[in-house]
Amino acid sequence: MIKLQKSTFFNEEDTKKKLCEFIKQARFLSMGEECKKFEDNFSKKQGRKYSVFVNSGSSANLLLIQALLNIGRLKKGDIVAVSALTWSTNIMPLIELGLQPILVDCEVDSLNVSTRTLKDALEIQPNIKAFFLTNTLGLADDISEIAIFCSDKKIILLEDNCESLGSIIDGKLLGNFGLASTFSFFVGHHISTIEGGMVCTDDKELYKNVVISRSHGWDRHLSPDSQKKIRKHYDIDDFFAKYTFYDLAYNLRPTEINGFLGNNQINYWGHLVNKRFDNFIKLHKIIESNEDMVSLRFSHMDVVSNFAIPVILKDQSLVADYKKKFVDAEVEIRPMIAGNMARQPFYRKYVSNPGNQPNAEFVHAHSFYFGNNPELTEAELNLLSELLVGDR
Repeated sequence: MIKLQKSTFFNEEDTKKKLCEFIKQARFLSMGEECKKFEDNFSKKQGRKYSVFVNSGSSANLLLIQALLNIGRLKKGDIVAVSALTWSTNIMPLIELGLQPILVDCEVDSLNVSTRTLKDALEIQPNIKAFFLTNTLGLADDISEIAIFCSDKKIILLEDNCESLGSIIDGKLLGNFGLASTFSFFVGHHISTIEGGMVCTDDKELYKNVVISRSHGWDRHLSPDSQKKIRKHYDIDDFFAKYTFYDLAYNLRPTEINGFLGNNQINYWGHLVNKRFDNFIKLHKIIESNEDMVSLRFSHMDVVSNFAIPVILKDQSLVADYKKKFVDAEVEIRPMIAGNMARQPFYRKYVSNPGNQPNAEFVHAHSFYFGNNPELTEAELNLLSELLVGDR
């Protein structure tokens, strides 16, 4: 069977051996030096000034929105645009924290929001304060133009890059176009720390509040200089600073186990991205030649790094047949993320007007995906290629 997740880690046997050795010699396993080292390593790889490691990608989304509220960049009641084709915990923090989400439709052939669909959303709701863009399955539309458009309209651009680590467009890594971005290191994603996530930004004020809000609201993980300044501002001495809480916060800390794994797996970044890109190119050539399927538009991208290959059928009547082909061949498949988010029960419960998203609705009803794993064998790639060939 070809599963979505072939292993817990890349180079699993060696990684598990090293993890056991680390655990045996480690004095403490709560967040510490390994986590800080992983933050520094990730910042260098991603090309961001600041990275804050947390216990999941979903937590990274929640933490980012909380920090933006804490520093006043967002306010309760603000309207925040989100991709209609996304994951639940990209939107749930907005609702939970008193913001108003509005769904922005995608383009069918990129699965992503474009400047065109964002402009359409702005015509319907002109008071958009921020846009939390999901870079879907390693792909992107005209994100450079989206960034310029948001800047011109004074819309805060944020990126949920949990599905697109390593993808590059216009010479820039996805996750580096907005004020901040979030990443996931869930076991099925590009780099596995079992569970884990990251918030990245170049904005110092935002970074400091993300650090505070990750852990109870205290200052103990700030730099010594930042600690002195915040304690002086609030007239807090060093003794009471141990249990002084400066802003709304959570406990979203990772462990040293997660940090160790991040530092181990980040060494494979280049290999993992390149192998997935090679797989994608090979398999998409079959998709392009199949008249039943929608060809994806990605010629404007330098690198496509995805952990799953999308299959979009032009005719809905063919979807069941193709799904059956994959299932019968013991290839694990999934819906296209959460599909059109407007269909989700939680969204309809808390958002009174879900709007109209014809392209996301088309994708919802006409598609599925299968795993793009860097450990796929040649025989498995050949099987996947055969399954993608049309019957007509």
